[in-house]
Amino acid sequence: MAEPVISSEQSNARILRGECFCRAVAYEVVDAFEYAMNCHCSNCRRATGSAFKPFAGIARDRLQLVRGDHDLLIHGEVSPQSPHDVHCKRCGSLLWSVVRDGAFVHVAMGTLTDPPSIRPTAHIFVGSRASWHQITDDLPQYVGHVT
Repeated sequence: MAEPVISSEQSNARILRGECFCRAVAYEVVDAFEYAMNCHCSNCRRATGSAFKPFAGIARDRLQLVRGDHDLLIHGEVSPQSPHDVHCKRCGSLLWSVVRDGAFVHVAMGTLTDPPSIRPTAHIFVGSRASWHQITDDLPQYVGHVT
């Protein structure tokens, strides 16, 4: 089976699929992420229930909801420019976060059903990492944002 593609200027871009745990919400995103990191901040840890959130960043217009628009739960200000998290209201899965004045999304990499070509390149907010978690890889570590 051939990989789906986007028309126009992204004619050769691979499309990745993602979905929530209960599969009520699904999205597609271009496999052209600009960066990927593991975030250890307390908000990401609480949102995922994990030691960190692996995420991949991409321009917001490169992600498209394909199923479940009535099953979305927005946590944060409901404004296109305000930062907020997008969850499935049925199962609670964190799907993506809207960031950078609404211009980008941080896709929760664990919700991708297709493998992306990018891998996390750093750990951020390790200054607030879970005390019970030890980082054992060789990726660079930053106390806060990458500068």
